[in-house]
Amino acid sequence: MHELGIMTGVMEAVEKSAVQAGATKVLKVTLSIGEMTEAIEDSLRFAFEVLTEGTMSEGAELEINMVAPRSLCLDCGAEYEHDRFHMVCPECGGYNTKLLAGRELQIDSIEVDLPDE
Repeated sequence: MHELGIMTGVMEAVEKSAVQAGATKVLKVTLSIGEMTEAIEDSLRFAFEVLTEGTMSEGAELEINMVAPRSLCLDCGAEYEHDRFHMVCPECGGYNTKLLAGRELQIDSIEVDLPDE
């Protein structure tokens, strides 16, 4: 289950950023995950729940935006969405393609609670 490894890295970055900002609690984490990473959304959510237990992120909301694969045909120039297994250009049938989207693995935003000063 590589989702646990993915989420471990995400939570290390989230907690470090929250501490550096002087936050007392993490309220929400928003991620973009490409479908080509083969990460399973339910497994990511489970890992998030387990890893946040007893931390400043416990109870935080997790929003995951799954990004569909999109490629560019280097033969005819067509840009198209596809699934993980069928990357052949639908316009010309070419195999000479470049993946433009679908391998994302990024933290889009972190919402935190800052102490009143």
